[in-house]
Amino acid sequence: MEKTPGGSYGARVPRGKLLRKLMESMARVQIAMYRRSGGARLSRMMGFPVVLLTTLGARSGKLRTTPIGGFADGEDAWLVVASLAGAAQHPAWFINMVQNPDDIWLEVGKRKVKAKAELLQGADRQAALGRVVAISARYGSYQEKTDREIPVVRLTPAA
Repeated sequence: MEKTPGGSYGARVPRGKLLRKLMESMARVQIAMYRRSGGARLSRMMGFPVVLLTTLGARSGKLRTTPIGGFADGEDAWLVVASLAGAAQHPAWFINMVQNPDDIWLEVGKRKVKAKAELLQGADRQAALGRVVAISARYGSYQEKTDREIPVVRLTPAA
C-alpha cells in the first residue's frame, strides 16, 4: 500500500498539546464504550457504523486504536475512509497503515481480526466511496473541502 500525496488546502484540523490530550481522553472513553456495547452504542451516537482500527505507530512504534467509520463491503470486508473531515493531511492511522502494513487489526462488534489493507483506486475507489456515502452522506462532502484524493481502504482478514 502506498501513501497518496497530501493536499495544499483542506478543512482546518485543530492542533495543540492540550487539545491532543483531550482528544486522546475522549478516544479512550469511546473505545471502552465500543467494547462494552459491541459497537452498537457508539454507532448510534455517531450516526454511522463504527469499528475500532488498531495500527502500529509510524513514529512511536506503539499500538494505536482509533474508533472510525467502518462500512461493511460484502461478506468479510470493510471500507474505511481516510478523510480527516476533508483536511489537507492524511489521518495518523492511515500513515501508520502505510508504514506498517503487517500490523493492522480491526474490531467489528466483539470480533477482532488481523487485517490486510488494500488502497482502492480509480473506478473501484469511486464505487466504494459511493456505497459509503449512501450510508453516511457526510463522507460525500469531505472531498470537496480538499485537493488531496481522500484514500478509501478495503480491509479484509489477513490470511
